[in-house]
Amino acid sequence: MHDVAQAVGDTPRSCLTARDLTKVYHTGDVEIHALRGVDFELRPAELVVLLGPSGSGKSTLLNILGGLDTPTSGQLDFEDHDLTQAEESELTAFRREHVGFVFQFYNLIPSLTARENVALVTEIAASPMVPEEALAIVGLGDRLDHFPAQLSGGEQQRVAIARAIAKQPEILLCDEPTGALDSKTGIIVLEAIERVNLELGTSTAVITHNSTVAGMADRVVHIADGRIATVEFNEQRKPACELSW
Repeated sequence: MHDVAQAVGDTPRSCLTARDLTKVYHTGDVEIHALRGVDFELRPAELVVLLGPSGSGKSTLLNILGGLDTPTSGQLDFEDHDLTQAEESELTAFRREHVGFVFQFYNLIPSLTARENVALVTEIAASPMVPEEALAIVGLGDRLDHFPAQLSGGEQQRVAIARAIAKQPEILLCDEPTGALDSKTGIIVLEAIERVNLELGTSTAVITHNSTVAGMADRVVHIADGRIATVEFNEQRKPACELSW
């Protein structure tokens, strides 16, 4: 699907580029500044962890990057396309064709099996995997016909990851994917995200308040009070299986 070699070199091309993003919410007469001039890039095949406390602007940034929300000002480009000038129909197409989302809560349909939950996405995608392949990548090849109620929380989250990657998106955005899970189960979920990033070359951004997760990233972005506070690069990524908290 992707040429992982694109990420290697002195100046790798960015697939998502944000410049001077701001986001202001209005509650009555009160202005809430969720983002205050954020610059951010996500490069091909890269895994970025975004760290910060609740209310720092992490989820707002992720929602704008994924086309779920629009900035008050600034510019967001996907490859050569300016998403801040896009019509709603173009944003819908961007989300549908290029972005996979994973959230803290799994949002699976209880009356559908794991295979059927994934198939909901593959039926509308341009060049999808078969559901069985996506579920095998996240280690659930033997749970295809189980309903969500028959799966553990970690297994349900892995079904959600399979659903997100089944359309073969260039970008995977994960908002607190381990937030509802214990450490052991959370690491299994992170291993699934890691495998997607390494084997498929999917550009991946993971939001978390858990600083331990930063070890598995290529780049760690710390967000505070709506701004990028610091950016760190890991010389060597730590395998997800070696994390603990």
